[in-house]
Amino acid sequence: LRHRQLRQANNNASAGSLKLLEKDIIISIVAMDPEAVSKAFVAHYYTTFDQNRAALANLYQEASMLTFEGQKFQGPQQITAKLTGLPFQQCQHQVSTVDCQHSGPAGGMLVFVSGNLQIAGEQHPLKFSQASFHIFCSLILHMFHLMPTPQGGYYVLNDIFRLNYA
Repeated sequence: LRHRQLRQANNNASAGSLKLLEKDIIISIVAMDPEAVSKAFVAHYYTTFDQNRAALANLYQEASMLTFEGQKFQGPQQITAKLTGLPFQQCQHQVSTVDCQHSGPAGGMLVFVSGNLQIAGEQHPLKFSQASFHIFCSLILHMFHLMPTPQGGYYVLNDIFRLNYA
């Protein structure tokens, strides 16, 4: 387990365990706090997005759907192709809020995220005190619908992403 946030969420959980298996990217949860699970998932997702987008394929299954700025994609291949084909390679997500709810008797979870996306090298710079390059910053709105797997983990069934241009 390499991500500090996942370890912290595991330590803060009231009961159970949280494991991130690098090969399968499965979060195993046994009687865990949904807030801790959602925050751990979000930390893992955005760290992976910012460092190695192709690895996000492991979080999706064939029935998974992504709506990205109104465009729809289904399955790990289409979703990963969209995410890796974005016109920027370097970015950093800054999460402001994470809200979650249980989603029915199947044990799913809705996760809603707001925050900022900073993209390196944009033409419209904003000033950031620690930045050594031009940065464009947009508010993001991102919703995940996580569903349990037979192995006791979660995968992303639905993923909706919007930039909120200010």
